[in-house]
Amino acid sequence: MALPSSGNPISLQQVNVELSNTATATINMGGSDVRGLFGIASGAIDMSDGFDKSAFSATGGTITTSGDYTIHTFTSSGTFAVSGSKSADYIVVAGGAGGGGTYAGGGGAGGYLDGTLTLSTTSYTVTIGAGGAGNNDANGGVGVSSVFGAVSTVGGGFGRHDLGVGGDGGSGGGGASGRVGGNGTSGQGNNGGNGRGTGIASTACGGGGGGKGSAGTNGANSRPGNGGAGLASSINGSSVTRAGGGGGGSGTSGPQSGTGLGGSGGGGNGGQTSGADGLPATVNTGSGGGGGCAPVTSKGGAGASGIVIIRYLT
Repeated sequence: MALPSSGNPISLQQVNVELSNTATATINMGGSDVRGLFGIASGAIDMSDGFDKSAFSATGGTITTSGDYTIHTFTSSGTFAVSGSKSADYIVVAGGAGGGGTYAGGGGAGGYLDGTLTLSTTSYTVTIGAGGAGNNDANGGVGVSSVFGAVSTVGGGFGRHDLGVGGDGGSGGGGASGRVGGNGTSGQGNNGGNGRGTGIASTACGGGGGGKGSAGTNGANSRPGNGGAGLASSINGSSVTRAGGGGGGSGTSGPQSGTGLGGSGGGGNGGQTSGADGLPATVNTGSGGGGGCAPVTSKGGAGASGIVIIRYLT
């Protein structure tokens, strides 16, 4: 049962009843239960703010609390079931892509969206996108979309191997030697970096995969490109960075003048020494895997699965 939708001002007795208190109980208008009901995080509350508001409950994911907030974290697909209406913050991160093999580009991070919406009584589908595989002497696997209700993100673009262009995605994958990086999706990520050199030349190396916070860097002067930075969020009560791009892989004469570092937020480093594999991204960050170093025995690192986090005032 919701509070009145219009008409006379809402009474304190009605607020108590909606909160399952006795009608005459002492009420603190600044308390988290009242603020949660009215959807007012701070400052003064006007009784008209409560029109049509109802006591709220939700299930799904791993449920934690931080201060005045309840947080639902999904690291695998499921259902977010809601009764009532309330404003909520969210982040939705798709799966990151795998790095390619052989002087390859790093994998692009999965698309990342955040925002605020008004929840209502319904069951929201939550899909957690898988990370792309890191393949031997081939392009990395693409990341898979993550979904929260009507909010959908694009999986990361693959890191390219051997003279190829990086894949498009939430963030673009890094290009292999001498080729451009893939394109990111506007609002969700950034482009991958370009590879450097041609063929099996000692200077050949891959570009870094794009991240939510910045584009992957280009390979240069026998140095593979670094993965683009991820984005920090404190939605779960502490600052965590997610959706970093994978670092590019070195060429046949590795070690070269540096390692293609994974972007902040869990991107995997690229392989540096001859035949070294790229490193995988950190799980449930939506980050990209590192590109493999030449020769063809090298393998790219796997991209990370995504995540969905929802929080609201308790």
